[in-house]
Amino acid sequence: MFSWLGTDDRRRKEPEVFQTVSDGLKKLYKTKLLPLEENYKFHEFHSPALEDADFDNKPMVLLVGQYSTGKTSFIRYLLEQDFPGMRIGPEPTTDSFIAVMHGDTEGVIPGNALVVDPKKPFRKLNAFGNAFLNRFVCAQLPNPVLESISVIDTPGILSGEKQRISRGYDFAAVLEWFAERVDRIILLFDAHKLDISDEFSEVIKALKNHEDKIRVVLNKADQIETQQLMRVYGALMWSLGKIVNTPEVIRVYIGSFWSHPLLIPDNRKLFEAEEQDLFKDIQSLPRNAALRKLNDLIKRARLAKVHAYIISSLKKDMPSVFGKENKKKELIASLGDIYKRIEREHQISPGDFPNLKKMQDQLQAQDLHKFQPLKPKLLEAVDDMLAHDIAGLMILVRQEETQLPNPVVKGGAFDGTLDGPFGHGYGEGAGEGIDEENNRIVIGKANLNTGVAFFTRKLTLKNMLKTLKLAKVIHRKL
Repeated sequence: MFSWLGTDDRRRKEPEVFQTVSDGLKKLYKTKLLPLEENYKFHEFHSPALEDADFDNKPMVLLVGQYSTGKTSFIRYLLEQDFPGMRIGPEPTTDSFIAVMHGDTEGVIPGNALVVDPKKPFRKLNAFGNAFLNRFVCAQLPNPVLESISVIDTPGILSGEKQRISRGYDFAAVLEWFAERVDRIILLFDAHKLDISDEFSEVIKALKNHEDKIRVVLNKADQIETQQLMRVYGALMWSLGKIVNTPEVIRVYIGSFWSHPLLIPDNRKLFEAEEQDLFKDIQSLPRNAALRKLNDLIKRARLAKVHAYIISSLKKDMPSVFGKENKKKELIASLGDIYKRIEREHQISPGDFPNLKKMQDQLQAQDLHKFQPLKPKLLEAVDDMLAHDIAGLMILVRQEETQLPNPVVKGGAFDGTLDGPFGHGYGEGAGEGIDEENNRIVIGKANLNTGVAFFTRKLTLKNMLKTLKLAKVIHRKL
């Protein structure tokens, strides 16, 4: 007779069925997580609201590093072609954030036009103002690599307080915004420039909650001898250990990521193996994109829950009439004790809480009396999403992975890196020493130079075929 009373409970226990992971994430976010964020001003404290484009966009790779560490050359190396707005030089050349994305025709979209495009995941960047938008562009070009991933090039990080102020926008905050939405963060270091400036240190600390996305590349390693390389690698690990406070060792890839021959080829095997490892990691991004978005939504939901407890606790302790300002100062000063109390009452891990100092600074500009009290229904909806709906999406993630038409990144430097005479292992066995300039094959009176003048480390398929034909001619003559 009263069976309708239990329909809400049954609906809560039975997870919803979705057609795709992307659609499921959109619906769960809008119906269960977004109401909690809006009620407790999550977007003012932590991160802007997510939009459909954030769930639909291709995997993105963010390149971060000091000036002249080879960030733009790294993109050029991956694509094997120039992109609009590209500038390479030993001096600080890239002064803008450049989103390198796929397009039918080559062109550049300026930042102010880019943030109003609903198909691009950059709409929320308008909060950083014109000073940033004037330094933000999207370079579009038809390239097979960009059909699977997008790459974000960033300005070179300088040292000194003056450079940071002259940018006109919060550089670390912009990088933190990108870090929340990208699939991989690559920190590039120059083998001759290992010093970590104050701004670079601030940037690395801003990426603290995204260690799982960070990969480190020691670039230009072919310019130093083996013994020096060993010392440089140790110095880099020592410098990173002081900033990245994790018990695990960060994975560092060593190599020379541009299309020129190696200056010192002693460590060729090492560089080739490291390049393969890095390329495999990047190639796995499309296959793991849905899982990464799911993981980021779970992290966001956990932070939103903790934020709701903090805001409601502050509201509960605020007086209703007199002494609001003094009580506000007292509560902000004792925020650490409030953290510990919430941790005990709700059995929350200390790692789920936001940065204490940053939270105290943000609360200074807020009216604590206008905060909302705790609403159990909003929290129950998020708990239900984490306990039941996410489990259903995990099954769908595995199904989508097996049905992907292009599960790995293809084109550019990713083609032919494992097979072929100039791929991994090139220069071993019968081909050992083929890149040495003095290596010559004498046929009669003919002198054929097969040295580095004719070869680069990365040869296109067309050049490979030409070289194979030349080898056949030599074989017949011999």
